[in-house]
Amino acid sequence: MRIFWLIVFLVVFTVITYLMVSYLISCSPVVQTAGTAPAPTEQQEQPKEIIIRQLELPLVTAQSEVIQHTGFALVYSEPHEQARWVAYELTRDEVLNKVASRTNRFLPDSKISTGSAADSDYVRSGYDRGHLAPAADMAWSEDAMRESFFFSNISPQVPAFNRGIWKNLEELLRDWAITDTSLCIVTGPVLRDSLPVIGVNQVAVPDYYFKVILVMTKRKQQGIGFLMPNDGTSRPIHDFAVSIDSVQSLTGLNFFYQLPDSIEHVLETTLCLPCWNWKK
Repeated sequence: MRIFWLIVFLVVFTVITYLMVSYLISCSPVVQTAGTAPAPTEQQEQPKEIIIRQLELPLVTAQSEVIQHTGFALVYSEPHEQARWVAYELTRDEVLNKVASRTNRFLPDSKISTGSAADSDYVRSGYDRGHLAPAADMAWSEDAMRESFFFSNISPQVPAFNRGIWKNLEELLRDWAITDTSLCIVTGPVLRDSLPVIGVNQVAVPDYYFKVILVMTKRKQQGIGFLMPNDGTSRPIHDFAVSIDSVQSLTGLNFFYQLPDSIEHVLETTLCLPCWNWKK
């Protein structure tokens, strides 16, 4: 009888362990609205061109609409005429297998029901049309590349920032994706009231931008955030590294909330600079 119960215990323990490990080795693809049940998961079997796999979005309120494109998802802030955040998964295969060239064709986003910003807003403004999800991260798909130039994915950036440290951080994250197999990335402007604006559509010019990164593999479970002023700098990238919790406090967003609370707390409150490779 003791042998029978020992076998039962071992079977139950094995099943529970398997389920926990399965959860940890990938980011959840569920999009959930505060106060509601998770969305159906049957879409997970569709190609990535239809829905992003292994992606965990920030918690969204009932008043917010998640806009899904081929390579990324976003929530749009109409008062600021740009995304509040853009989220996507970046994998090693996507970085290494480029099939699309940069289009440089900036377009309004037809999925924004209230209308997005337009090219005329940026003309002679002194600001770059800065990508949130980089075009180079979308080179794995012609559609993803084209959609990365939607103005819903664009924000006014100081040229020295867009072409300097912001670009350098984007390149570094592609290196990390190659090393770590897969990254969950959420990026965006730090939006607030009374920001300066450009253009007829009154596109807000942010003071700061953020990125938060999550790696959840068998080999590595790590998170890190970045807060960068919208200005040129010669300082190294790691000077702008912060805990994910710091980004949450500043933006009011709730990242990676679907992780178990104990894991989420450690990943979001810990900043471990030596845990990451800072050499491009």
